[in-house]
Amino acid sequence: MGTTTPPRTLAEALRARGDESLAGLLRARPDLLNPVPNDITQLATRAGTRASVVRALEHLDRFALQTAEALAVAPDPAPYDTLLSLLTGDGLDDGEQRDDVGAAITAALPGALATLREQALVWGEDDRLRLVRTARELLAPSPQHPSPTGLGPTVAEATAGMSPGRLQEILAATGLPATHDPVSAVAALSALFTDRTRMAELLDTAPVEALSVLDRLVWGPPYGEVTPNPTPPVKWLRDRGLLLPVSTRTVVLPREAALHLRAGRAHRVPEPVPPAVAAAAERDPQAVDRAAAGQAFTALSTVEELLKLWDGGGPTILRAGGLSVRELKRAAAALDVTEPVAAFWIELAYGAGLLASDGETDERYAPTPASDEWLDLSAEDRWTHLATAWLAATRTPGLVGGQDAKGRALSALGPELDRSAAPDVRRRVLALFAELPPGTAPEAETLLRRLRWERPLRGSAPTAEGSDLRSRLALWTLNEAELLGITGRGALSAQARALLDEGEDTAAALLSPLLPEPLDHVLLQADLTAVAPGPLERPLADMLSVLADVESKGGATVYRFTPGSVRRALDAGQAASDLHAFLAAHSRTPVPQPLSYLIDDVARRHGHLRIGAASAYVRCDDEAVLNEILADRRSTGLRLRRLAPTVLAAQADPGSLLEALRDMGYAPAAESAEGDVLITRAGARRTPPRTPPAPVPEGPPTPDDTLLGAAVRAIRAGDTAATVARKDPTEGATGSAPSGTLPRTTPAETLATVQAAAMTGSTVWIGYVNADGAASQRVIAPVRVEGGFVTAYDHTADEVRTYPLHRITGVAELAEEGEG
Repeated sequence: MGTTTPPRTLAEALRARGDESLAGLLRARPDLLNPVPNDITQLATRAGTRASVVRALEHLDRFALQTAEALAVAPDPAPYDTLLSLLTGDGLDDGEQRDDVGAAITAALPGALATLREQALVWGEDDRLRLVRTARELLAPSPQHPSPTGLGPTVAEATAGMSPGRLQEILAATGLPATHDPVSAVAALSALFTDRTRMAELLDTAPVEALSVLDRLVWGPPYGEVTPNPTPPVKWLRDRGLLLPVSTRTVVLPREAALHLRAGRAHRVPEPVPPAVAAAAERDPQAVDRAAAGQAFTALSTVEELLKLWDGGGPTILRAGGLSVRELKRAAAALDVTEPVAAFWIELAYGAGLLASDGETDERYAPTPASDEWLDLSAEDRWTHLATAWLAATRTPGLVGGQDAKGRALSALGPELDRSAAPDVRRRVLALFAELPPGTAPEAETLLRRLRWERPLRGSAPTAEGSDLRSRLALWTLNEAELLGITGRGALSAQARALLDEGEDTAAALLSPLLPEPLDHVLLQADLTAVAPGPLERPLADMLSVLADVESKGGATVYRFTPGSVRRALDAGQAASDLHAFLAAHSRTPVPQPLSYLIDDVARRHGHLRIGAASAYVRCDDEAVLNEILADRRSTGLRLRRLAPTVLAAQADPGSLLEALRDMGYAPAAESAEGDVLITRAGARRTPPRTPPAPVPEGPPTPDDTLLGAAVRAIRAGDTAATVARKDPTEGATGSAPSGTLPRTTPAETLATVQAAAMTGSTVWIGYVNADGAASQRVIAPVRVEGGFVTAYDHTADEVRTYPLHRITGVAELAEEGEG
């Protein structure tokens, strides 16, 4: 009674686990929870499905995967020592396998095996380790899907279907005694290939060319093509069973022979220890933080400039969604960056909820109402908002300009840019940064090598983008983190460490003193420019961006005043006196006379011409001005004609007419139907309220502890209901009823049994058919029976429920402990 019976199935192994271990399985493989399994048997069945096993294998690190691959080519079941030998070798390889590697494998194998057990990929005691069948099928060798280890089939598998006569020829060529039993012949050949001494003696007689053939096949792939008349070395190997036929033109090196040539190792290079991330440079942590803060400020300025660029309504949306190549180039030129970098800023603003489509018939991108709230935040809070959005985003701007699986171009803000692995890769890359000492910049190649070790299946699989997507995501992360100010000079900043570990408030507090204080003044110069020696306060910056054009950026921003920029300020409702007062109030130098003359000259002519909607018209009190316009050949395309001495009609819309006359050197103003001047204010166009794009999750979300606890209780309860011993109500026998069999009793017997159970507080087994006609078995503890209903604690559902008596097919008592 005190001995523990080894589990015979995966379900029995899971049933023997504790609740914490089951919760760990569901946490590591959340796909098993959708929906919650009815019992342990259903959980085991679902854990063995192909899709679930593939997903679990994809999340193993390289050594855990190598352990699973070794089990796939080991005998089933395999003792722990056999598994260890497949990973370390038999020690007879002339020192090729170093002692330190063998020691590392020995130390790491228990942990790798524990990971495989936790994820229900391996079960059984150490003397009988079993890889789940689906994983074995995925990792075991076949002509269609060679094993990741490069090993071929066993002698028994490769000789299945071979004629007894051919087996006798192989035995004779290898010097083995003849036997007419095919099973014995195969066993004798397998024993020869696994005997180190006899196998060495056999290979000592092999031609040198034959050994060269084996060298090409030993580490895989183990399959080779032969001609109808093979060369003597190949014939020598084939005659002795070292190459066994797969088809008329294909042969394979059997697994036992390959393992002898490999000195017993399943892998050429076992990797029990994750590769270290090397340091490319070590810098002063304070210099790193300052550099990152400077780039963070540049990031904020760039996003603000993008919002201003699209303030009055951005570019139109392509029919297939996204931004056209021409509009992306235009945005890149305006931001003074390359197109890939412009795509990053546009996607970042979109992912942070600052840009969206306006939903109009002529659909365009425009700032959202949330962008105004974002602009009102402090600089450090604006940065943490962008950084947090970037960390969680699944949209991948690095793909812009590439092609999808169907060869279609991927555009910025397009629908095909989500990659669910992106957030995980970003956080993992930054976590590897954080493991290095402050100020240390990692070497990119060693960082990629570490990521490939952590997710070898995900890291090495070719994708529709043409290469290893996970590595590309990591490289994009390095570039984007530098652009955003997460890193500075290649190292992780202190504010980014705080953002990852402690949250936005701490990160903002660390960043705040590193950002320049906004200024309330500029320096006006006689050449019609203004120099901002640092960042400007928002009201000043907003007004100056309307009144002047940015000429150059850097440590100081240079603005240039032009007739067009002054007219833009007048169009926004400013008067000449307002502009003079604004410049005088915010300049540390006297207002230059040329700038005052420029403002007065443009203001004197501004609004002299009025443009309205007829389809469009021009009116002016000065007939000479209208005569001048009519005589100008540049106005021919507007098709103007005089309606009155002071009015011209045009066959063009008011907007086109405005732009055309401005290009001709005039300063017209638009007017309403009532004759009032229309004022165009910056920031007039906003989208309706929009939520940021939701990240596309990579598989089911990780469940929280509350859900895990409830799921484990429900599975345990269902398992109790499915496996509890019951008394057959018809014969009085004890035992578990066949699966799917419902108890059958008369209504009177059902009522009497549940009433007795309610009085004694006992538990009974019932069959129940719900309103949809679905039948199920349940184990309940009746509490009250009245009005044709039984109220009971349902062990299957782990809650109190009420059941109509007429839907209960029958009831049976549970067997007493020790019965049967």
